[in-house]
Amino acid sequence: MEENNNIENIEIVKQETEQPCGCKTEHKKCKCHLASAIILALLCIAVVALYVLHFVGNGSCKAPTKGTNSQAAVVEDGAQLRIAYINTDTLMEGYEYARELQKKIEQVSAQQASLAQQEEQFQTDYQNYLQTGDKLTLSQQQEKEKELKDRYEKLMRLEKQYADLLPQKQKSLQDELDKMTKAVYNFIADYNSKHDNYNLILAKSYSNTPVLYGDEGMDITQEILKGLNEEYAQVKKNKTTK
Repeated sequence: MEENNNIENIEIVKQETEQPCGCKTEHKKCKCHLASAIILALLCIAVVALYVLHFVGNGSCKAPTKGTNSQAAVVEDGAQLRIAYINTDTLMEGYEYARELQKKIEQVSAQQASLAQQEEQFQTDYQNYLQTGDKLTLSQQQEKEKELKDRYEKLMRLEKQYADLLPQKQKSLQDELDKMTKAVYNFIADYNSKHDNYNLILAKSYSNTPVLYGDEGMDITQEILKGLNEEYAQVKKNKTTK
């Protein structure tokens, strides 16, 4: 069969490229929640440090009385400690900036999944041809080999383009994630200074959190989420008017 020797030498090396979110593709769409995980981790570190510093310096803390609605516990020396918490799962699910960033991450994962699927289909079709090609006429064999060769070359071009662009995409996503994380931190600090002046704002999450229980009156998630989305909507509006 013409060109058969060249076709038999075709071997696609599937490189498992690490995604910006840290998952392996394995031909499946990555569904990790990168933005939520990183913000939660950073918030938890800061929160635990503040919590330890406060209680080491001021002694133990009495439990807040019922119905005080966001009133914090009272320290033994009589000073008032005001505590609130933010549900980071809810925050990241509802924050428009985080949702848009998550879509960008999923698009990168989808590109790799699509490329992996094309490679797998090519391998299947090529193996089928090796097993059944001798049942075709010479002209049919030639036509099939040309089709496989063209598909292989196209896949190689796509793989190279993806490999060349991936580091740039990863850096861009990481930079944007860092920007968003800092913006959330700064917004919470600014909001706190202008409104409630809490001594401690904890991060609460379903999967990983230092908060085992929190009175609903201490939950300021919706206030922060509303403010973040209003700010982001204004930022986007300003960009479009420029």
